[in-house]
Amino acid sequence: MTVREQSILQAAGNTLRAADREIPILGRIDEPLILILKHVLSCAECDALIGLARDRMRRARTGRTRAVGDVRTGRGTFLEENENEWVRAIELRLASLMGVPAAHAEPLQILHYRPGEEYRPHLDYFTADQVANNRISTMIMYLNDVEEGGETAFPELRFAVAPKKGNAVYFEYFYRDPRLNELTLHAGAPVAAGEKWIATQWMRRQRYREL
Repeated sequence: MTVREQSILQAAGNTLRAADREIPILGRIDEPLILILKHVLSCAECDALIGLARDRMRRARTGRTRAVGDVRTGRGTFLEENENEWVRAIELRLASLMGVPAAHAEPLQILHYRPGEEYRPHLDYFTADQVANNRISTMIMYLNDVEEGGETAFPELRFAVAPKKGNAVYFEYFYRDPRLNELTLHAGAPVAAGEKWIATQWMRRQRYREL
């Protein structure tokens, strides 16, 4: 008999309760836990995050070395919790939704992709053995409707999530079974038409910053 691994986020039923709202669950995979969520952000919040980030965007970087390369094209920036009431409210909602204290969260990252830009298949957690305070879960929130392309694809699961303004995809990878963690390999498919804006929240196993 196979024993199911424990999840961080307890998702029973068709909705999740965040600090300030009910979040409908549109779809799910149980192992590893992947949830497609509706209306995690309001349209006004999506627009506000884009407005805060637009003039601060720089070429996106990857990994612990923060290197620029072909794996991740597009541009990005980070928003700190204490710089704006919009960001503060969103981070508190995400912490309650993801079941992890806000102090465990990395700063909210905003990313922008133009036609042809992408993020090739990758894992969000660090694979080096010496990383004590590793990432354990991710929430990707879509800040606009993409005309064509830009899906979040999980190639090992043959599963993809289409961008929809205000919606999000959540997944976790803290399992003891490394094969489950490896199934969270994912990619941001190339944008075929229009543009794509997303906000990403990563959670760490232990406290990451002082709030």
